[in-house]
Amino acid sequence: MYVQDALTLGKLTLNLGIRGDLYRGLSSDSLAEPRAGASYQIKKTNTVVRGSYGRFMVTPYNENLLISSETGEGGLAQHIFGAFGSQPLRPAHRNHFSTGFEQAIGKYFSVEADYFWKFTDPDFDFDVLFNTSLTFPIQWRKSKIDGASIKVNVPDFHGLTAYSVMGHTRARFFGPEIGGLIFNNPEQINSNAPFRIDHDQAFEAVTHLQYQYGKNAPWFGFTWNYQSGEVAGAVPFALNPTTPVNLSNLTADEQLQIGLACGGVVPSLGTPLTSCAPSQLTATRVVIPAPGTENADRNPPRVAPRNTFDVGAGMDNLFRTDHYKANLRFTVVNLTNKDALYNFLSTFSGTHFIPPRSYTAELGFTF
Repeated sequence: MYVQDALTLGKLTLNLGIRGDLYRGLSSDSLAEPRAGASYQIKKTNTVVRGSYGRFMVTPYNENLLISSETGEGGLAQHIFGAFGSQPLRPAHRNHFSTGFEQAIGKYFSVEADYFWKFTDPDFDFDVLFNTSLTFPIQWRKSKIDGASIKVNVPDFHGLTAYSVMGHTRARFFGPEIGGLIFNNPEQINSNAPFRIDHDQAFEAVTHLQYQYGKNAPWFGFTWNYQSGEVAGAVPFALNPTTPVNLSNLTADEQLQIGLACGGVVPSLGTPLTSCAPSQLTATRVVIPAPGTENADRNPPRVAPRNTFDVGAGMDNLFRTDHYKANLRFTVVNLTNKDALYNFLSTFSGTHFIPPRSYTAELGFTF
């Protein structure tokens, strides 16, 4: 059940509402969820400022919920060996804040920026049973997720259009874990310490330029994509400068995927690396923290940063007709054929490489 309304008071616009949710599953909960948003236009400077707040109920995932809800603190992995107590996963409560602005600068330039904060208590995630497709919902004590986005836009400047979108996401979860199966970091199961989940990324940016000389002329486009690298929690690291690093938690195939090497020796599919001296451990597709510096919150292993470039060219209304139009386009994705990981051993998507260089030609008709 919900009620909402929009009010306009001069240059101020308000969106106000409240929603009520009632959850009856393996646990029970109810919550009143107010939402409020406001924007204000400063006409003299062509500025719009805005902000919003919302409170939400986040319900547990349903898949294998019954099993996860009977495993108790520490998860099923500990409960079968005598963990104390058990409790169903309960709905979470989230406070979501956001603020931002839009600024026009003349006729040819605009900037838009936003920042958000999400505080969820507790919060949900999934874990996978070994290398199977079986997933179990798990619940952490709380999460704090915040991020920023900035968009710079050039609508049309003598045939040139351009935009650049930049973003930052900080995704921190806090233990202990309640319910589910977790193997990725067993020493943290009952810890209150924060850690980063795999969609945490310090910086990402997409910049696109396109030029067209005249309405019926060909256009040419260029796109630059930068990713600083998502968290890759399954990557091995050295606890200190002297203790050998145990590499047996990764298969030979997984070691090859991250470009792992020990003193220049690389694994083969039949002969995985089993251990390595900290000073000799290297990888080409992930960033391994220096010996003794790994921190699940401040300095976790990550996918290596990458730059990729795409180019394209085309022509709209190829035959310059009014009613039936033909469009021609040619694009090259990953122009330099960059070899890089997108993620590594992610819970749902597993491991993905970015696509290799590819060519696409398109001919379209509009009528």
